[in-house]
Formats: sequence, structure tokens, C-alpha cells
Amino acid sequence: MDRRRLRRLFELPKSVVLRVWPASPRGNKGCLIADRSIGRVGLSGEFMSASTNNDWIAQQHAARERSIAGGGRPGLARVELLAGKSGLEILQAMMSGELPYPPMNETMNMVLLEVERGRAVFQGIPLGVHYNPLSSVHGGWFATLLDSAMGCSVQSTLPPGRSYTTAELSINIVRPASHKTGPLRAVASVIHDGRQLATAEARVTDASGKLYAHATTTCFVFDVAPG
Repeated sequence: MDRRRLRRLFELPKSVVLRVWPASPRGNKGCLIADRSIGRVGLSGEFMSASTNNDWIAQQHAARERSIAGGGRPGLARVELLAGKSGLEILQAMMSGELPYPPMNETMNMVLLEVERGRAVFQGIPLGVHYNPLSSVHGGWFATLLDSAMGCSVQSTLPPGRSYTTAELSINIVRPASHKTGPLRAVASVIHDGRQLATAEARVTDASGKLYAHATTTCFVFDVAPG
């Protein structure tokens, strides 16, 4: 890959100097990037992550703005607005702004990015207000992101008149996060969707694919009382 293509690929300003290593005996090529504006030197993959980080931030902002533009706001939906809608339709209505979205999304700085039957993607950007006393992001922030994604993946499978609640949540946090981490994404999928119990799993990664946490859940599924 030549310097012009690399510059376009990583959206690099003129302050960035590119040095491309020659092909190795195995045919591999590498790229060393030196950014004079910030005095940073790194491998090309690091700058790809920065570019993807910006893409993820833009996607989260766009998802929130799309909901607000459609009339969405934090709050609770009236029962009559939910009547006759499947779980997937309710979630899609929240994303479009037809229905209000959970107030907790504002507190946790997260948003539902994608949903389809049996799968949901939540993204959040941890901030200083989410810190624990040890100056890192509180485990409860990860728990909320994961529980939200897994819960919505279960909800997306439910027909009209059915709902769910979390009965069990098991989380493993394998890497700490801070306000410098950037966007983190929880991708959840349903494992089992039974009549009374449903299970799901999820992983939290950053834009480079680095794993931060993973979890499983068991949800109790039930009929919603009319009215």
C-alpha cells in the first residue's frame, strides 16, 4: 500500500509522516506513522483504531439525534402505545423516536445502536461521572451496558403481550476502562428463548476489538396483564 492510500485510509493530516517498511521475505509489509503535531509514533493499526473510534462516536451521536428528531425523549411509554407491538417493534419504535427511550441511557451515556430478532447492540462512552473510588469506570457501568444489550436481545424475540425481567446476571470484567477509553460496544445474542425462561450472552469490546467484559443472563418471560 502506497503513502497516498495510507493517508486517505487513516484520514491523516499533513503533519503526519509516513514511512513504509519494505516487504519482508514472507511478503509482509508494515507502516510506521510519526505524528509531529502530537509527537506520537505508532504502528498503522493504532491509527486505524483511532479512526474507527471516531466512527463509533459518530454512530452513537447519530443514533441519539435520530431518535430525538423523531420525537424521542427520555421517559416511560404509556401502556396504550405498547399494545399490539412485539418486543422488536417496541425497540425499533424507541430507536426511531416514536416511543420514549429509557432515562437511564442519559445517565450512562449509552444508546441502542442495532436490533434484530435475537440480537442487540448497545454502545456507551464511559465518563468521569461513572468512576468508582479507585479512579476507574465502576463495574455497575459495565453491568448496565451488558444487561441492557442482553435484555433487549431477549425482548426482540417476544410477541405482543409478553415481557421479561432479568433473573440472573453473571459478568466478567477482564480489563478496566476510563474516560480516555472511548466508545465501548456490547453485542448480545439470545442462546435460548423458551416459554418461561430465556438466556443470552454478550461481549464488550472497543473499536479495535479488544475485550473488556463478557456476560450471560437468564430472563424470566411472562404475560403482560391487560390494561
